This record gives sequence, C-alpha cells and structure tokens, in this order.
Amino acid sequence: MEYTINKLAQLSGVSTRTLRYYDEIDLLKPARVNSSGYRIYGQSEVDRLQQILFYRSLDMKLDTIKGVLANKEFNFETALKQHYQELIKKREQIDQLLLTVEKTLSYQKGEIRMSDTEKFAAFKNEKLAENEEKYGHEIREKYGKETIEASNKKWNNMSEADFKAMTQTEEELFTALKELVSTNDLDSATAKTVYEKHKEWLSYTWPSYSAEVHRGLADMYAADERFAAYYNERGGKNSAELLCQAIKQYAV
Repeated sequence: MEYTINKLAQLSGVSTRTLRYYDEIDLLKPARVNSSGYRIYGQSEVDRLQQILFYRSLDMKLDTIKGVLANKEFNFETALKQHYQELIKKREQIDQLLLTVEKTLSYQKGEIRMSDTEKFAAFKNEKLAENEEKYGHEIREKYGKETIEASNKKWNNMSEADFKAMTQTEEELFTALKELVSTNDLDSATAKTVYEKHKEWLSYTWPSYSAEVHRGLADMYAADERFAAYYNERGGKNSAELLCQAIKQYAV
C-alpha cells in the first residue's frame, strides 16, 4: 500500500512538516515523487518511520538514528528486540515510581510507615538504570564487575542525608570548576578544591577510594564525549579537561 505525505501523517501522527524535514536530512526519503509533485511512501518507508519513532521514544537524536539505520549491519528484528528490552526497563522504572507515589500517599494519610530510604528508592533506581544504560559496559570492563556491583549497592543503600550531602558536594564541585575555568590555574587552591570535591563526591558511592583508580576515571572522562558534555554543559567550556588535569595533578 502507498501513502501520500498527508495520509502518512494521519497514519503515524507525525506532522507533514516533520516528514518533509526527514526528507530534507535524508532520514526518510519517499519511495517516489509522482507527476503532480506529491511525495509517495511505500511499505519500506512506513517500516522505517516506525523504526525512527521507536528510537525517538528512547530520546535518541536524529543524526544518531540516521547513523544507526545507515549501518550495513542494521537488522530490523534485532532492533525490535532491543527496543522491547528498553521498554521493559522503562516500564519497570515507571512501576517503581508509581509504587513510591502510592506508598507516599498512604504514608501522608497515616496508614503506613515509610522510611526515608524508601522515599528516595525509586529516584535512585531510575538514576542507576540511566547510568547503567550509558556507561555500564565500559565501567565494568575498566573496573570489574564486583567493584561496580559494590558501588551500585552503596548507592541504593544511601540515606536521605547522604543523598542531599552528595548533591551539595556536586554543586560545590561545579562552583569551584567554574572558577577554575575563569583562571585556568592548575596550581591554585581552586584547582585543588576541584579535585577534593570530586573525590568527596565519589566517596558517597565508591566502596573505597584509590588515587590510581581516580586517575583512571579522569582518563575515561577525557576519552568519552558523554562525560565531557556533562561537565562542559554545567561548568563551562573546557570544564571536563580542567577537571581531568586537576585530578591527575592532585590524586597522588
């Protein structure tokens, strides 16, 4: 079956403007353009659009989706299975949040007791799942399964007070990092504060501290654009590089 751009928009819920944009960036080209100048989409384009929307539901950027679909090793069935597993993870996270909301409502009514740890369990599990998805494979290869599992356990058992303290420490880290960006002086007290605050922040989840492992983490930050983007976005340009340099200079 074939569809005009208007019919495909109605079918998929994607606007005609978006479909035209997908055509412009070569993400979803029509099968053909008829004699009247209308874009015509066939079954393969419909399937490709469904795949694009699956990836969009996982918050994947368009240029990344384009790269994935252009890969010669791309397999539609394998991709569907991966989507299925990701959606299962999302459902589990939502179920945990719903359970926390239900328990909190009962707690507010005085019907049940609820520990401070339980109040934050769903949020911590959500963050843990996010980190596992982004970095799980790399950090296990670098630090070993046992170390990471111990770190995850410590994270899950973190008290409300420690969670707040860790968040405050991270804020103080970025305050110092912004100042270091402005001075670019690695021999300054500010640079040492950056290192110390990062070390303190790690202490909330690391089973034990190791200067060697800390330096290795700095190398990982430097090599992975996802880490760099996180620090540069919050601390300013070159924040990630300066953080890595401060760690290497003071983690001895």
